[in-house]
Amino acid sequence: MHEVSARYPMLRRRRRRSTGTRSRVRVVSRRVVAVLLLAALVLGGLVMLARRASAPDPARAYADGIAALKRGNYSAARNHALVAVTGSEQARSNVLLGQVDLLMENGAAAEAAFSRAVSAGMPAGQVRHLFAEAYLLQGDADRALATAGRVAGAFAADGQRVRARALAANGDPAAASALLIAVTRANPRDSKAFSDLARLRMDAGDVLGAEAAARAALTIDPSNLSAIVTAGQVIRSRYGLVAALPWFARALEADAYYYPALIEYAATAGDAGRYAIMLDASRKALAARPGNVPALYLQAVLAARAGKRDLTRAMLSKIGDAGVEVPGVVMLAGLLAYADGAYEQAVVSFREIVGRQPMNLVARRLLGASLLRSGDVRGALDILRPMALRADADSYTLMLVARAFEANGERDWAARYLDRASRPTIGEPAPFASDTGVAAAAAAVAREPEDPALAVTYVRSLLEEGDPGAAVRAAEAVANVSPGAADAQLLAGDARAATNQWAAAMERYRLAADLRFDGPALLRLSEATARTGRLRDGAAALTLYLSQNPQALPAYRLLANLQVASGEWESAAATLETLRGAGAQRDAFVLAQLARAHTEAGDPRTGLSFARRAYALLPMNPGVADAYGWALYENGDLEGARQLFAKAVALAPDVPEVRWHQAQVLAEAGDKAAAQRLLRQLLGDARFSQRAAAQALLRAISG
Repeated sequence: MHEVSARYPMLRRRRRRSTGTRSRVRVVSRRVVAVLLLAALVLGGLVMLARRASAPDPARAYADGIAALKRGNYSAARNHALVAVTGSEQARSNVLLGQVDLLMENGAAAEAAFSRAVSAGMPAGQVRHLFAEAYLLQGDADRALATAGRVAGAFAADGQRVRARALAANGDPAAASALLIAVTRANPRDSKAFSDLARLRMDAGDVLGAEAAARAALTIDPSNLSAIVTAGQVIRSRYGLVAALPWFARALEADAYYYPALIEYAATAGDAGRYAIMLDASRKALAARPGNVPALYLQAVLAARAGKRDLTRAMLSKIGDAGVEVPGVVMLAGLLAYADGAYEQAVVSFREIVGRQPMNLVARRLLGASLLRSGDVRGALDILRPMALRADADSYTLMLVARAFEANGERDWAARYLDRASRPTIGEPAPFASDTGVAAAAAAVAREPEDPALAVTYVRSLLEEGDPGAAVRAAEAVANVSPGAADAQLLAGDARAATNQWAAAMERYRLAADLRFDGPALLRLSEATARTGRLRDGAAALTLYLSQNPQALPAYRLLANLQVASGEWESAAATLETLRGAGAQRDAFVLAQLARAHTEAGDPRTGLSFARRAYALLPMNPGVADAYGWALYENGDLEGARQLFAKAVALAPDVPEVRWHQAQVLAEAGDKAAAQRLLRQLLGDARFSQRAAAQALLRAISG
């Protein structure tokens, strides 16, 4: 045994543990278990206490919801109301939830909340006016009218307010306005009634009336978000995009997810070129209302402006069939199809727009271009020819018609339209023909005297029938009755302009621009200031407009024209450079004007560079040839200038300015007889404006 033990030490006999050691281990183990159990009990108690402490109190949530509602934070109020409805006070909590849903324009959710409130014991008479508004928000104006008609007692004014909105939705804005005015007179502290009146007036085009009503609503309740948004719309109409942005931001300061403010903020920021704001606001609008068409459309527009066709297509696919009723969505789909070369698909979209908006000339041009590209030459001519036959047809339309005739093998007609497209000026604009006779139009106006569209038709028919005096009287009557409506002022101005009363037209256009400072009003005002020799006034109006609408390229063109006409050459060059940088690098007319502006501003070398580029693009345009010839003249190339002015005068023999330039070149070149003959012709032309300079030159070369 000893040897085995020595050889295999692991086989040595183990020692016996003492019983005292084992007992001590058991005691320690029991103590550890006891401590762990105690810790678990303490921790569990703390968790239970924490859960009990963090559990929302429905009663407290109800009070917080009321407070948030008064502050104008509808999103927070709704969150509190959702907690409140988990408590025992189901009736009042669901009423609160439904009221918030109404303010957030969610009629279906509001109706469900009010139904739960009635089931929980709320008397139906106390929420009938709320049900009526919920029906109205869901598009059921008839049911809203019927329900609002049964509202009585303390909620009668609310019922009348909803009834007025339902009347407007059913096409009777006059009755709606009268009813809301009565409500505000009987309840001069009803902010909602004034807010509804402001929205109704804004929709009807009564900007001044809307402004007064919105101001009254906000005086009573500064947290009325609907009134704040309407006030922003008024500011946007009267003063411009940039001025309106703080108003929509003000509404969002109260409730960052108030959908109406988000949509207006996004759209206005986008039009003003502030795309980061547009993107952020449209994303929040989608968070507030997932899948919402206007928000998706704005994001599609943003993607299109960035040149991201795939993203634009993805946004449009998310909209789906819901966008069929939105003209902007249909138009964007057509533009995307055209850019992709899917011309047949583009035809479908543009034809839909033209069918809904026959006077949408942009859509007509695009439809004609799409038909031409798709091979339907006859269809393109049918769409474009009525526009091309007008004296004031634009060069793009004329070029499209020329291409259509050329594709159809009618080269003689193509040459005629190409010749018209190259002319430096366009004819006098004329009203589009009306299909309604004077008698029928007068009867329609008598039936609905407050419908501006009918008034426009009536005035147009009077002009076509050769009764301009009656047209002016009718238009002035409409404008005087509706001093706060921009369309009424424009109508009176147009009637005056059609009868060559440009000073009176300008005053009406000023009033219109003060009410709605948009492109149509600005175009008319600019034309009137030019006609009356008030070029600086027109330029000032354009500068103000561009400060609020920095993306309005047509306004830059107008401003450049006025600056050139008034001899503000350095300012004209700066404006034209803005246009060139915005995509007009190959616009021959912009380049020709740049040539003229730089040459007259004392930099003929730069002017000559622009003139050469313009001439390379459009060599048969007399305006371009004139600019090129003048740049050559100022650079000392008399022979080159002489040749170009001979060409320009041959192309446009009836333009005094071109002949004036030719006379100066001939005089400088020593051909005094030809120069004298031209100068005498110019002095006999009533349209020629440089009489003093021409007389001085004639005296100088005749001595």
